[in-house]
Amino acid sequence: MVDHLPVPLPILTRLNAICLGLPEAYEEPAWTGTRWMVAKKNFAHVVMIDNGWPPAYAEAAGTTGPMVVLTFRLPIARLAAPKFSKPPFFRPVWFANIVGAAIDMGSDWEEIADLLTESYRVLAPKKLAVLLDRFGD
Repeated sequence: MVDHLPVPLPILTRLNAICLGLPEAYEEPAWTGTRWMVAKKNFAHVVMIDNGWPPAYAEAAGTTGPMVVLTFRLPIARLAAPKFSKPPFFRPVWFANIVGAAIDMGSDWEEIADLLTESYRVLAPKKLAVLLDRFGD
């Protein structure tokens, strides 16, 4: 078995602070990396691409790594924005509304928080998503 680089702890810590601040969100290990869920739906997933592994992520991001990538969901209409078709963003083919982004500690964490909140809103039950409006995101 080949060992692959893990997602750096400082990045996981930042993502946890964002994702676990959302109503009823929880973290769990994914088949690789870490994912954040709401109502059994994955609204964020972080993976370290290393030496071309995992291959589906390496192909989608166009790199063999090492690179940390975060995938999340957005409303399909929002995906028409040109920014989502150029780095650090990429478009995996798994779902029509999925987006990926290469991230590191120098990333715009305010933007990442906004994107993850929007991803949560796309997948959360309405009774939870409405709480974001009530508390001002």
